[in-house]
Amino acid sequence: MSFPIDPHTYGAFFVTMFFMAISPGPAILFAIRTGLGRRKSHVFAAVAGLNAASLVWFIACAFGLQILLTAFPLLFQIVAVAGGLYLGWMAFKGFRSALDIRNENLGASLTAAPDPEKTIAATFKDGFLVQLLNPKVTLFFSAVLPPFINTHQPVPPQMVAFAATAIGMDSIAMTTYGLGAVTLSHVLSDPKKKQAFDLGVSLILMGIAALIIWHAAMELIRLYSPIAHA
Repeated sequence: MSFPIDPHTYGAFFVTMFFMAISPGPAILFAIRTGLGRRKSHVFAAVAGLNAASLVWFIACAFGLQILLTAFPLLFQIVAVAGGLYLGWMAFKGFRSALDIRNENLGASLTAAPDPEKTIAATFKDGFLVQLLNPKVTLFFSAVLPPFINTHQPVPPQMVAFAATAIGMDSIAMTTYGLGAVTLSHVLSDPKKKQAFDLGVSLILMGIAALIIWHAAMELIRLYSPIAHA
């Protein structure tokens, strides 16, 4: 059985997912805050809850994209181009924001002590809700993922591979942040270090966005240009 994704496409997705996984967002901050309670079982529960929500998103996305591809193939390619543009804009905004050191504070909520009475089930539920409503996840499924989908192949097998990669990377990143909460929270709480981190990630994501736009635009030209069908 062959791999459902072109190796070059998968390589680009792998790099994109890596930088998105390590970039601090609501899920990462929740893992760090949970880890500050120094209870490893709760860190694993938080990571499980966060990624259970990601799995729900992937399942919903797989069915939604299949319907979109079948009914509106041109619209899907337009969404892919728009997704690349949006990712580039978000990365540019992040870069511009990081240029001002005053924007590089995580806030007091990160260092607030977790509730010592919270159960593992409650931590799992909180993690699930954090990721389900995470705007970073919405960005990923609306803008980042569509350009990597091969419109000429069945969507579900591709989604399985993407989901395994994304959830696997997220799990490693979240667990690492959570178990290393004290050290990592101190590092990220240093505005200068967080500024360097955010600038680097933003530049890389802008480059990836440019590649996504180029690939999607070329696909539109190939599929719908009169010359291509001459």
